Amino acid sequence: MEAEELVCPSCARAHAASERFCRACGMPLVHPDGGELHASELQQRARKVKAQYTEGPLVKVALAHDQPQADFIANLLLEEGIPCILQNVIGGYSPMIGPREVMVPESAAEAARETLAYQRPNP
Repeated sequence: MEAEELVCPSCARAHAASERFCRACGMPLVHPDGGELHASELQQRARKVKAQYTEGPLVKVALAHDQPQADFIANLLLEEGIPCILQNVIGGYSPMIGPREVMVPESAAEAARETLAYQRPNP
């Protein structure tokens, strides 16, 4: 395998360096020399994102009351491979205060709503 190729960490198939996701399973590609071990936190988070959840315009799937709740929701979604963006509902600079809209790509909206749906246990 050439040094300029990338490999899928899931199925180990080789891809051209211009590719970003594995065509067979959709996983983000990595360098075969172990470069993925030195990835930044942002790169590690991006590797969890499933390619099928990255298409379309952003749509609102939830409203968080504050930044900690928004971060919790974002992490729940990321565990399912769903990327999201958190937006201030109120304009202006308020990094930890106020509600946040949780926005996901349109292709991920149904999966995000299912992930966030609260199911009350039957008594």
